[in-house]
Amino acid sequence: MTPTTIGLVAGTLTSIAAIPQLIKTLQTRHVRDISIWQPLLLSFGVALWMIYGILISDLPLILANITPLICNAVLTGMKIRYGRDDI
Repeated sequence: MTPTTIGLVAGTLTSIAAIPQLIKTLQTRHVRDISIWQPLLLSFGVALWMIYGILISDLPLILANITPLICNAVLTGMKIRYGRDDI
């Protein structure tokens, strides 16, 4: 495998990693077992990677961080919103 292929596979996997949890949480509205810190820290981390990609004009880096940023930000919001119902 070439470095480009490895990068594309890695970017794809990390981009879609949060989608199953997001879908399950949307379906069940149950967030008791989700730590607020995991999606929150990932949101900040991928936002910084995206900013870095913008600063160095690296389109693949920018694009690879849009989906996980959205998914983890939404998951964080659902944890805050639905977390009150789990108490």
